[in-house]
Amino acid sequence: MMDPADPSPPLVPAPPRGVGVIEAALLTMPTAPGVYRMLDAKGDALYVGKARSLKKRVVSYTQIARLPERLRRMVSETVTMEIVTTHTEAEALLLEANLIKRLKPRFNIVLRDDKSYPWLMLTEDHDFPQIAKHRGARGRKGSYYGPFASAWAVNQTVTAMQRVFLLRSCADTVFSTRHRPCLLHQIRRCSAPCVERISKEDYSALVDQAKVFLSGKGGAVQQALAAEMEAAAEVLEFERAAAIRDRIRALTHVQGTDIINPASLTDADVIAAWQIAGQSCVQVFFIRGGRNNGNRAFYPAHARGEEVADVLAAFVAQFYDDKPPPPLLLLNHAMPEQDLIVEALTIKANTFGAGKRVEIAVPQRGEKHAVVAHAEVNAREALERKLAESAGQAKLLEGVAEVFGLGGTPARIEVYDNSHIMGTNAYGVMIVAGPEGFLKAAYRKFSIKGAITPGDDFAMMREVLERRFARALKEEREGPGTPSWPDVVLIDGGAGQLSAARTVFEELGIDDVKLVAIAKGPDRDAGREWFHSDGRAAFQLPVRDPVLYFLQRLRDEAHRFAITTHRAGRSKALVTSELDEISGIGPSRKRALLNHFGSARGVKQAGLSDLEAAPGVSKEIARRVYGHFHPGAHLEEEGKARGAAPGLRRGSGTL
Repeated sequence: MMDPADPSPPLVPAPPRGVGVIEAALLTMPTAPGVYRMLDAKGDALYVGKARSLKKRVVSYTQIARLPERLRRMVSETVTMEIVTTHTEAEALLLEANLIKRLKPRFNIVLRDDKSYPWLMLTEDHDFPQIAKHRGARGRKGSYYGPFASAWAVNQTVTAMQRVFLLRSCADTVFSTRHRPCLLHQIRRCSAPCVERISKEDYSALVDQAKVFLSGKGGAVQQALAAEMEAAAEVLEFERAAAIRDRIRALTHVQGTDIINPASLTDADVIAAWQIAGQSCVQVFFIRGGRNNGNRAFYPAHARGEEVADVLAAFVAQFYDDKPPPPLLLLNHAMPEQDLIVEALTIKANTFGAGKRVEIAVPQRGEKHAVVAHAEVNAREALERKLAESAGQAKLLEGVAEVFGLGGTPARIEVYDNSHIMGTNAYGVMIVAGPEGFLKAAYRKFSIKGAITPGDDFAMMREVLERRFARALKEEREGPGTPSWPDVVLIDGGAGQLSAARTVFEELGIDDVKLVAIAKGPDRDAGREWFHSDGRAAFQLPVRDPVLYFLQRLRDEAHRFAITTHRAGRSKALVTSELDEISGIGPSRKRALLNHFGSARGVKQAGLSDLEAAPGVSKEIARRVYGHFHPGAHLEEEGKARGAAPGLRRGSGTL
C-alpha cells in the first residue's frame, strides 16, 4: 500500500519484451499467409517478414538457442508484434517489400533507393505530339517508355529520336506562340509543325514510326525508310531522299548492337550482385526496345553475414515495389523462393497493365550470359571503387578529428550556409557528410520566416540553427524515432557567424557538438581559409593539406546547395504572379490563362475581347482580370474598340 506521505510517483513496470511478447502474440496468431512486424519500445520497426503460415514462421523466434546472435538481439528488443494477413504468400511478399522500403527496419536487408526514375513520354493530348523527359506520376495522357537509369540516358534518347523522327520537344505554350522555325529545325532535329512546315498527317506518320521503333521493331522502321528513300530518288526528289538518308544513318547509329545493346533482348533488366568484405553492390542494366537505357549501382544495407543470393532476392522484391517489372529478368545468382518472386512480380506487372508473366533466368552460356557477366564486372568494379573511396573518406574524417581536437572520428558533419539577394528569397540550407560521403537524403532547406533586416546573415543563421536543433531536441524527448545528431557543425562564415551559432547552442543547452566556422582569407583565395573554433585562436591549414581540400569541398557543396535552393525559390516567386492577387482566379483558371497567352505579361497586355476568347474564362472573369490590370478603364468602350479593330492578333505582346 502506498504511503500518502511519500510524494514520489509509483514505479511503472517496464513493458515486457523478448520471447514472452512473441509467445503472447502466438496465442491469437492465425495460420494464414501474411506479414509480421517486430517493434521496439519506441514503436520503430525492428524487422518485417512474410510467411506462408504466420504462426508456423513466428514460432521459430521463440527457440532462442537455434537463432544466430543477430536475431537473438532482435528478439530481445521486441516489445510489440503486429501482423497483416493476406490471401496468398505472393501478396505477402509484395506487402513485405513495400513495408521494408517504407519503414527501413534495422534487421532487414534494405534497398536505399529514394529517387524516381525518368521516362520518355510521347504526349497524346495534342494534334502534334511532343517527345519529352518525364518524372513522377503519369498525370498527362500519353505513351510512356522506360524506365531510364538517369536523366542523361533519357536525354540522349530524346536527342536520338529527334534526329531520326524529327519530333518536337518544345512545350505546348512555346509551340502555340512560334512564328518561325527554331534552331532545332535548322539543325534537322525537328520538322517544325509549329509553323506548318509539315502536315498533321505526315507528322502523325512520324509519331507512328517512333512508337514502332520504341516498341523494339527498329528493323521494320529502317526498311520502310529505305523504301521511302528509293521512291523519292526515282521521282528525282533528291533533296527529300538525302533527308531520309540522314535519318537512316541516325537510326543505324542508334541501333548499333554489341554486348551493351544485345540483339536478342527486347525488354529486360539485367541484375548482377557482388560481395566484398561483407558489403554488396547490385548493378542493374535497363534494356527496353532492344536498347540499353543505362545502368545504376545500388548498395543495399544489410548485416555482414548475409548471403549474396538473399541480398539479391530482397533487392528484386523491393526494387519493383513502385515500378513495373519487365517480362524478363536476367540474374547472376539463383534466388531462394524464386518461383514465389516470379508470381509476385507477375501480380505487380498486371497492376501496371502489362498483362504478361514475368520470367527470371540465370543464363549459363550465350549472349545473355555475356550480358550478365558484363553487369557482374560492373558491380564488382563499382563496389571496389566504393570501398576505396570509403577508406579514403575514413582517413579524411580522422584528419578532421585531429585538426579540431575531437574525441573520436566524426560520423556526421553538418554544414550550414545562407543565400539571398538583399534579404529577398532568403534560404538557409544544411548539407550532411559522413563515412559514406555526402548524404543527400539528409539535406534540408529552411525558408527564412522571421522578420530579418535585409542582409543580416547572422540572424538568418540563428533562425536556421534554432529550427534545426529545437526540433531535434523535441524529437528526442517526445518522438518515437531517434534524431540524427552531428559531431561537427561547420558554418560558412567567420567569428561573427560562430558567435551567433554559439548563442543558439547555449540557449538550447547543447554542449556536445563541435562548432567550427570557415572563413575565406583576405583576398577570398581558396586555400587561405581561416578556421574559427571555441578554445583556440583562428588558424589556417597548410595549403596542400588533404583535410583542407575536404573541408573546402564540404563548404562548396553547402554553397552550391544554397544557391540552387535560392534560385528555385526565386523562380517560384516569379511564377507566383499578379494573377494570384485577383479574386476568383484559382489554379485551373490561372493555368488556362497562362497556357493561352504564354505568360503573365501576355495576360496583362491582352485586351478584353482577347481575355473573353480564352478557353475556360467567362466574360465575368475576363472583365475582372482586365479591370485588375487596367483600373479605371471603361470596359464596354474598350471591348468595342478591340472588337472593331481588324488585324489584332490574339496574345499580342506576349513574352
